[in-house]
Amino acid sequence: MAALSRQVLDWHRLIPLSWAGIARHTPHFGEQKRATASLLRKLTTASSEGAFEGSPHVQPRKCVQEPECRTSLTQCLEKQRAPVDGGSLEREVVISSLLDMGFTDVHVQELLSIQPGPHPQQLLGITSKLILLGVNPEPVCVILKKSPQLLKLPVMQMEKRSSYLRKLGIGEGKLKRVLYCCPEVLTMHQRDIDRIVKVLREKCLFTVHQVTEILHRCPYVLREDPDELEYKFQYAYFRMGVKHSDVVRTDFLQYSITKIRQRHTFLERLGRYQTPDKKGQTQIPNPLVKDILRVSEAEFLSRTACSSAEEFEVFKKLLAREEEEESESHMSGDESTSEKEEEEEDQDQEEEEL
Repeated sequence: MAALSRQVLDWHRLIPLSWAGIARHTPHFGEQKRATASLLRKLTTASSEGAFEGSPHVQPRKCVQEPECRTSLTQCLEKQRAPVDGGSLEREVVISSLLDMGFTDVHVQELLSIQPGPHPQQLLGITSKLILLGVNPEPVCVILKKSPQLLKLPVMQMEKRSSYLRKLGIGEGKLKRVLYCCPEVLTMHQRDIDRIVKVLREKCLFTVHQVTEILHRCPYVLREDPDELEYKFQYAYFRMGVKHSDVVRTDFLQYSITKIRQRHTFLERLGRYQTPDKKGQTQIPNPLVKDILRVSEAEFLSRTACSSAEEFEVFKKLLAREEEEESESHMSGDESTSEKEEEEEDQDQEEEEL
């Protein structure tokens, strides 16, 4: 027992041996250390084929394939650093901006497919301005597809025109309908708009508020010839006895003069419509304007005229012939008048010479 205790004490007095000491006492252990270090170096180095150059008993592990992953990542970064075409990058920026404004992917594709294709920044500028004017994305696509010439319009010109329309009372809320029906209002000459407004104010004697309502409710009048627009109002006022307020309320000016004359004259000859006298009175109750113009031809014939389609077709042909004869007589009258004027001028010259 005493001998065992002495061995234990002697064991506690042992001093830790260094690798050099161990190598001196056990020469073969130094070789083991070098083999271990060599093995560690081999374990952290992968061959190009993913195999290891170590002992056949050591299997490759996923974590050891890190250099290959690092190589792939480097290749990806190099691809990202590759120069990007400026036009493609700008196009991507425009697409992203259009999507942020509320356009769908379909809308964006429709805008980008408009021909002739505008510059991406020009497309973005025009669409942004239309959105700011209160037009929703879907109507913007319809407007630009209907009138691609708007994409050539300078943004500053669009701002000036929208400011001019606001002075006419067509603000953001009303401008949406005007642009949807008549997008040419942004590109047509301002003097043409002024002529229409002048006819409505000075020739037809509408108030400022009524002119604004007409432009909002019937923007198609902006496309009309000023003289024809004046004649259409005179027909409504003098032949049909329609007052100013009713012309505005019923959108009378948006209908063609041909449609107006055909239906009104047909009712007149059927005895179902009378021109009011100076006091605005008639012997029979006239049908409402909306029942004459704001209904389909079939409904007009069945409910308002109480006649057949065949009879109406015959009447339209007769009316067209009458109008043609009237125009010819006017032309012949104008020619005879001009001839008389020339004869009178010749006589005056002869008298002066005498």
